[in-house]
Parts: sequence; structure tokens; C-alpha cells
Amino acid sequence: MSLDCISGKTILGDIKNVANQLPPDSVNMLFLDPPYNLYKDFNGDSFSRKNIDEYSAYIESWFPKLIPLLKKDAAVFFCADWYSSVSVFLTISKYLKLQNRITWQREKGRGSKRNWKNSHEDIWFFTNGNSYKFYPERIKEKRKVIAPYRIDGKPKDWEETEEGNFRLTYPSNLWTDLSVPYWSMSENTDHPTQKPEKLLAKLILATTDINDLVFDPFLGSGTSSVVAKKLGRRYAGVEKDRYFACLAEKRLQMAENDKSIQGYFDGVFWERNSLKFQKMSKTVLSEKDIINSRIL
Repeated sequence: MSLDCISGKTILGDIKNVANQLPPDSVNMLFLDPPYNLYKDFNGDSFSRKNIDEYSAYIESWFPKLIPLLKKDAAVFFCADWYSSVSVFLTISKYLKLQNRITWQREKGRGSKRNWKNSHEDIWFFTNGNSYKFYPERIKEKRKVIAPYRIDGKPKDWEETEEGNFRLTYPSNLWTDLSVPYWSMSENTDHPTQKPEKLLAKLILATTDINDLVFDPFLGSGTSSVVAKKLGRRYAGVEKDRYFACLAEKRLQMAENDKSIQGYFDGVFWERNSLKFQKMSKTVLSEKDIINSRIL
């Protein structure tokens, strides 16, 4: 299939069978969010926990098929929990250049009486080579200043506003500003492991340009495609469950009229629980706004 054929599409199928039909040298950003190495039910399709070698073999069964799809400067993001991360590092490092590991805090999840509560997940950042795109200016974070520092009475590296004192900072590899989609958020669906749109926005803005292709072979309810569409990128995804694929298509249709991303406004990412400071967080951006915006 050609790039134009798959662009803007949700492909119903298994990536193991679909990969060899996809256009080579076409993907600018590959987002990987396969089932983690734990017990989980995906609309009747259960995934069982394996040992580290078995989960590594599972990744090996499909990942090499995706390598021909990558452009020379492509970025690859691989999601994992703490146990899956071992296999991800051992397996993918054989094929790609490891750049970093992002750890993000998730608030959901029950506690345990015999262990610490799991409250974080990893995103491994790989590239297809030593040359790749990375735009830190697009993903700055706006945080409230607790102890503002002044020089000669003037703010030092922070801004004084009617709403409070704020500082723009470059992002680190520790993210504490994300909210797992819950029932009152418009992006929420029935998918059991849905990622926040804000998370995808950071990755897409940091490593792609307008019209670059974002590809997701485990699309789920379509978060990567939806955010790519909102940010003016091409997108394509593969999902083997028909119901989840339909959820993705529904969300893509909703994105026609709603370009907003929770926690992201005016070209910066706001910290959690700062909605009252985002006066226009629900503003719908036009296509012209997206193209001319400093976020791109």
C-alpha cells in the first residue's frame, strides 16, 4: 500500500499480518503501546503474564517487521510498565539507538498490602539513527512558582501575572503533569489502557513536523491518531479489535470540530490541576491557527 493509501486510516487487522503491506521508509514517528507483560483483558482478548525471556520473544515476533517502515531520522516511543521495561530495553536496543527513558506518574491503580503501589509507567525513546528531530521549544511546561526569586526587584526567569507567578521550563524525562483519562473527560473511552492525549501531544510535537506520519500498530481507541490529527500531522494505525477501531474512528470524527487537548494551551503544557489558569483551554483551533501557531 502507498503512503496516501494508509494516511488518515484506521486499519482493522493484526500488525503481524499487515506490516509487510505497509509502505517502507514512510514513518516519522512510531508509537508502540502493545499489551504490557501482565494479566489484562482487551474486550475478550486476554493477555497473560510471561517471564522476561518470553515477553522479549513476543516483541521479537513483530517488531523487526516494522523497521523497514521507518525513515532514517524516525523517532520510536515504546510504552511499558516496570516489568515490561526490562524486555523492551534488551530487545529494541539491538535494532535502534537508545536516547532516553521517560517515566510518567499515573494516579489510577489500587494499593497493595504486600508491595508498593504501581504508580508510574515508562516510555522508551529510541531513534533509527544518530540524526533525528527534537524540538524542546515546542514542549515547554508552564509551572506555578512557589518561591519566586527577584533581582533588583524584577522577576528572575519567571512571569508575574494576575493569575499568579509562572515559569516556563524545558521538559525533563520525569512527567508528573498527566491525568489518566477518567469518566468526565471528553477523551475517555472504554479501552482499559488508554493513554492521555496530553502524553501523545508531547511526543508528537517534540519529534515531528506538520504532515509527518505518526504510525501506531497497536492503536487501541485511537489516541495517537486523534492527537496527530489535531496537530496537523498525518496518521495511521492498526487495531485488531473491531470495537476499539470503531472508538478510534468516532474520536477522529469528533476531532473535526474539537482541536483542544486537555492541559495544553497557548503553546505550552500546564501542570496538573491548573485548569482555572487556562482561560481558553476549550478554544477550537482552526486549521489556519494550527499552521501559524508557535506550537508547530
